[in-house]
Amino acid sequence: MFSFNTTPSIVSGEGTTARIADIAGHILGSRVVFVTDRSLLSLGVVAPALASLEQAGVAVAVFSGVEPDPPEANVLDCAALAARHKATGILAIGGGSSMDVAKAAALIAGSGGALVDAYGVGKAKGPRLPLVLAPTTAGTGSEVTPIAILTTGAAEKMGISSPLLLPDMAVLDAEVTVGLPPGVTAATGIDAMVHAIESYASASPNNNPISRNLAREALRLLGRHIRTVVFDGADRQARGGMLLGSMLAGQAFGNSPVAAVHALAYPIGGHFHVPHGLSNALVLPHVLRFNIPAAGGLYAEIAADAFPDLGGLPDTDRAIAFAERLAALTAELGLPTRLRDVGIGEDALPKLASDAMRQTRLLVNNPREMTKSDVLEIYRQAC
Repeated sequence: MFSFNTTPSIVSGEGTTARIADIAGHILGSRVVFVTDRSLLSLGVVAPALASLEQAGVAVAVFSGVEPDPPEANVLDCAALAARHKATGILAIGGGSSMDVAKAAALIAGSGGALVDAYGVGKAKGPRLPLVLAPTTAGTGSEVTPIAILTTGAAEKMGISSPLLLPDMAVLDAEVTVGLPPGVTAATGIDAMVHAIESYASASPNNNPISRNLAREALRLLGRHIRTVVFDGADRQARGGMLLGSMLAGQAFGNSPVAAVHALAYPIGGHFHVPHGLSNALVLPHVLRFNIPAAGGLYAEIAADAFPDLGGLPDTDRAIAFAERLAALTAELGLPTRLRDVGIGEDALPKLASDAMRQTRLLVNNPREMTKSDVLEIYRQAC
């Protein structure tokens, strides 16, 4: 038995955000809160979408205060703006942080509930405001996941997981990803690959054949296009392939959830403000090597999806080669490969391990049980 939920409407094509009023106006209504970040606003990336709404006579209030690893204050401020604006819908065009803020703000503004009461799995109470999301990075898949991750307190990350957070529409537009810098493109691309890998091997009782097939197709697309988009970022066909791969991986892990890679990555981002995709990349090969005794067969099944030449290896060698190839890919794309490369020394590892062990909603999905000493050793290997 399993369940599978995803965003009910997906629109894909170059230039779709520039026609957002035509595409999503029936969902958003006449008074819209537009969620993005200051960088995208200043660079003019979202200008065509804003123009589309204004030309259609939509009253728009812009919330551009989204921060990386967004704090709770971002959500509360956005929800307050929605209340003052009497918003009929929320539109986010941005990366995972913007989309997560929009999801949580739509929930709080629509329901009038307290944010703290929504944390956890299935605790959110509706209704929420109508919601449309358009990603500017090919990484988080947040446009099709029922999850929003926020930073609480100084460094800890907590999640809201509920089908209520699935938006009414996802819009995939390669055009808005073209200006993404190579480093961000690489890190978010690895993040999407992690989503597919962890979903496929997830120990969740809701691991299901739909998610597994989506994860494999995601890896095929991501593996095929990631080098192109990093080294030739203007290739719109490759950008579109990455967006689609990221979305498919999001659909996969939105139903068969991620595990220890993310559990170990969150404290890295929370304490040292390392971008989420890079945090995942830093621990990915080490977690996979740890998991091979329990999940080696699963990794062998998907290795050739991402790296077709690995299909010629014996099954017993393919899982190890998969972990090694992912480590090599991170280096090839120009990303840091060690924790010390991003300023994290061995003295920080015990605190990271303690915080990672608190990510119980993720660790329970790992195919091999982890103790605190296991986590600490993985961080040491990554350092």
